[in-house]
Amino acid sequence: MTTRKIIQIDEDLCNGCGNCITGCAEGALQLIDGKAKLVKEQFCDGFGDCIGHCPTGALTIVEREADQYDEHATRINLMQTQGIEAVKRMDKANAAHERGEHPEEKALQQVPRTSQGGGCPGMRMRMGTSNDTAKTPTPTPSNGSLPPKMMPSALEQWPVQLHLVQPGAPFFQNKEMAILSTCSPIASADVHWRFMQGRSVVVACPKLDHTEPYVEKLAAIFQDTTIPKAVVVRMEVPCCGGLSRIVKEAHKYSGRTDLVIEEVTLSLTGEVIATQSL
Repeated sequence: MTTRKIIQIDEDLCNGCGNCITGCAEGALQLIDGKAKLVKEQFCDGFGDCIGHCPTGALTIVEREADQYDEHATRINLMQTQGIEAVKRMDKANAAHERGEHPEEKALQQVPRTSQGGGCPGMRMRMGTSNDTAKTPTPTPSNGSLPPKMMPSALEQWPVQLHLVQPGAPFFQNKEMAILSTCSPIASADVHWRFMQGRSVVVACPKLDHTEPYVEKLAAIFQDTTIPKAVVVRMEVPCCGGLSRIVKEAHKYSGRTDLVIEEVTLSLTGEVIATQSL
């Protein structure tokens, strides 16, 4: 052991948002029982990339006795658990560190604070957003104005965009996942009741999104062994096949052999035209 800089987490301040986990390029942090934890001292390089992603100020860099940072072991762990894209991300972080960029020195000035956890309101995690009391369509008022809701939503979480959800979020636990192409819920009015009910949901577009982080993030989500199955809902257009490829690669890098992956293909008019295991 040696005296060096290393991350410290105040669990009383940690709200379990998971932002620090995606901010850590070395994979040193995980959500355990709803709190961020340093899983292995050898994986923390002490540069504090994770700090700027924390909305509550729960993370600080301290100097104490700790196991020496092991870059080789960290690379092996990232390759085995998250795949080559995670290793590339680590290399980018190392290059930034070599240029003298030390995120812990400016993180606290960059992170907005609010009483609800800070950051963009669209990224704040919510659960139970569906209204179970709305079971039947609401008739259109006679004055022609739009009713507040015509059909009940099956969505029980927020956020849903794959860039915004965090591995380890509680809404993933003990549920199947629905991985939707962006166009599928537009093409088919059945998506909510057919694919979303009782499932966690992520939405992504393999053609228009910046997809580089998607394999890594999905692999990290899939490592939650309480997720028994993931259903990919895609359109019949060729570009949508990219979503299935991303999910297959993430499945491989997750190391899960018990996770069931299913692909459902919709026509442009919303009918189910194919179902297969991936």
